[in-house]
Amino acid sequence: MISFIFDIVLIVVGVLVYGYIGWRLIVFPEFSRFWKFILWSILIMFMVIPSIPFILSSNKIESIWIDTFAWIAYLSLSFFPIVFMSLLAKDITFFIKNIVQKTHLPIHRFFRSDAKAMGVKDISRRLFLERSLNLGLLCMSGTIVGYGVQEAERCPAVTKVSIPFDNLPPELESLQIVQISDIHVGTTIKRDYVQAVMERVNSLAPDIIAFTGDVADGSVRYLREHISPLAELSARYGSYFVTGNHDYYSGAEAWVEEMDRIGFTVLMNEHRIIDHGTASLLLAGVTDYSAEHHISSHASDPFAALSGSSRCDLKVILAHQPRSIFAVSQSGFDLQLSGHTHGGQTFPVQFIESLRPPHYVAGLHKHKNTWIYVNRGTGYWGPPQRLSVRSEITLIKLTNSKLLGARESVILNI
Repeated sequence: MISFIFDIVLIVVGVLVYGYIGWRLIVFPEFSRFWKFILWSILIMFMVIPSIPFILSSNKIESIWIDTFAWIAYLSLSFFPIVFMSLLAKDITFFIKNIVQKTHLPIHRFFRSDAKAMGVKDISRRLFLERSLNLGLLCMSGTIVGYGVQEAERCPAVTKVSIPFDNLPPELESLQIVQISDIHVGTTIKRDYVQAVMERVNSLAPDIIAFTGDVADGSVRYLREHISPLAELSARYGSYFVTGNHDYYSGAEAWVEEMDRIGFTVLMNEHRIIDHGTASLLLAGVTDYSAEHHISSHASDPFAALSGSSRCDLKVILAHQPRSIFAVSQSGFDLQLSGHTHGGQTFPVQFIESLRPPHYVAGLHKHKNTWIYVNRGTGYWGPPQRLSVRSEITLIKLTNSKLLGARESVILNI
């Protein structure tokens, strides 16, 4: 029922967005009926196109031709919302301008009697200005989409973060954890991108690699070759993986098996003890926050992840969604590493994501006695767009709070 309501809302929003674009760009200009029919047909086609790849993928239909078509669909889905927001901003600006002019009109009439001096509107000049502005907005929207694609396709930046803890053993200060998340290998992210991520992660010489979910959007059968570079990741104490919500859309059990096959330790409501010098770190992982809706036995449980644990100096948990922090904090973990939000990925998604509890969209936060770091996503989901939010590989250093004396270190992107 919720899914049905969501689909209806999505259709209504789509009709309003594309309808407004058509009204402002097709109805208003003096096109002939023939050209209006052609332009409306093209606009409706681009409104429908983005839904096709989603329908095909949900029915497990995969091929290189569908991937190529998905690029067209995703670029359309990126371009037209930007056009809509640009036109809306322009129209609101002109509406306010007209209100102000009408408000001041009586003052002009009092001081000036010449109607022409008050300004008789030149209709042809106004139409020329309107069309020029619309063309400019279309060009600007295309430029923004092109920039977003370029940013999305760039190799992720390395974000260095120091996280302070009280009474942290000196040995753990030399421990380096590299976090990756939300690669979303699928229709637009392929082997070359994964290869670049693998090489950059290995160049950091991590002690621990933490992959906080959403490895792919598609089947293991179709994407095995494209995620294969992940098998070359190297860390002193191993690579660890937890499931994300998209892994369940793509067949979580198969992906868990595949991640185990290529060398990851998959933590499903369980933990491992990592001895580093004379200190020990408990590294736990939970299944995705919404996993039980797909596989009942996969219900996320931070308390079960601690079951049978012995004494340790620091407790760290990998949990795909920041929403796990409520239960994680109650269970006594010191640090939660998450992803899922992509840092918002693009405007206005950043704002929408910030409205969801616990309101942690990106970066380092303190939730009661537990730190939570939210990775901005090593890949991207859906449209190949990154605007003001760079994809990220996180290099985490544990620090004694007495030495750091600050909530978060300066973030350095490499």
